[in-house]
Amino acid sequence: MKKNKMLLIAAVVAAMMVSCGRSGGRPNFGDNEYPVVAVGTSSADMQTTYPAVIKGVQDVEIRPKASGFLTQINVREGQNVGAGQLLFVIDNETAQAQVRQAQAAVNAAQQAVNTTKLTYENSVRLHENNVIGDYELQTTKNNYESAQAQLAQAQAGLASAREALSFCYVKSPASGVVGTLPFKKGALVSASNALTTVSNNSSMEVYFSMTEKDVLAMQKNGSGLESMPSVKLQLADGTIYTHEGKITKMSGVIDAATGSVQMIAVFPNNERLLKSGGSGTIVIPRINSSAIIIPQACVSEVQNKKFVYVLDKDNKVKYTEIKVDPQNDGNNYIVVDGLKVGDKYVTNGITKLNDGMEIVPITPERYQQKIDEAAKAMSAGEIVEALKN
Repeated sequence: MKKNKMLLIAAVVAAMMVSCGRSGGRPNFGDNEYPVVAVGTSSADMQTTYPAVIKGVQDVEIRPKASGFLTQINVREGQNVGAGQLLFVIDNETAQAQVRQAQAAVNAAQQAVNTTKLTYENSVRLHENNVIGDYELQTTKNNYESAQAQLAQAQAGLASAREALSFCYVKSPASGVVGTLPFKKGALVSASNALTTVSNNSSMEVYFSMTEKDVLAMQKNGSGLESMPSVKLQLADGTIYTHEGKITKMSGVIDAATGSVQMIAVFPNNERLLKSGGSGTIVIPRINSSAIIIPQACVSEVQNKKFVYVLDKDNKVKYTEIKVDPQNDGNNYIVVDGLKVGDKYVTNGITKLNDGMEIVPITPERYQQKIDEAAKAMSAGEIVEALKN
């Protein structure tokens, strides 16, 4: 019997100590005293996050202008290439033959020009000596000019043939990193096929969308892109990227379907850690110098709504709904609506309160003191007395 009583008392003491430490618990003081504090403001470092997609500053799809079979692949996936570097070669036997044919046409046209030129110059001398008339002179001149036009036409054909031949040599238009190579040597390709992608990844553009509300708040504060703070990038593995980025572009149109505005932040990529097509999260810091911060322990939640007990001038509590910032540290809430500076709210024992209930407000320090006194009285008095019986 004595053993059962000792266990019962120990359980009561433990229950009292646990209830004192919980958000809604309070020791049974035998009175109606509850700790109350006044709402004040303090500075809060906050942050807003947005899903993001990483892209190279310049992502260029490499497509051939000529159709044919791939005869050479001169790069590998992930290789760094320079502007103008040869990437692929397409079968060009036909194109080379057309160049030779065009060159021959140019040679023939040049010979015709040379011949008609000699004839015309001779006709000029004969005309000066009155050997031939104006008609003969004009005829040789026309033949010479016609030969010159045919030479120009042949030269244009040669230039066109050489250009067609150059299409068989696919070069990189920019410096960057080679992407995937979906086609192998011998594959038949055409302009509809993307042979690879070259991404300039010396720096990376990170695309994300801000809500219309956040953009309006930014604009009302007079913060243009040039004055916006540096942003951070959280990578797919949860780590924060070493370098900070800067927002450089903002769309001038709000997406009617999503109510968002597209933003672009640029990050340096000296270590080549960021890859085009990757995903991450943009983290934008916000500093609120007049934030109302309250402990989560004094807030009750009902159907996704949050409430606190606010003390009125008659020392009666009112069950008051508040709205909080979605970002929190797990211990405190930042109140954005429902409380103002000077309001008083109950910090402990809220599970024993009812709307309109009259209480005796005390300070949190006095509340803790009464807890300590109650615990001391229990352990020094009742427990010792119980052990004697």
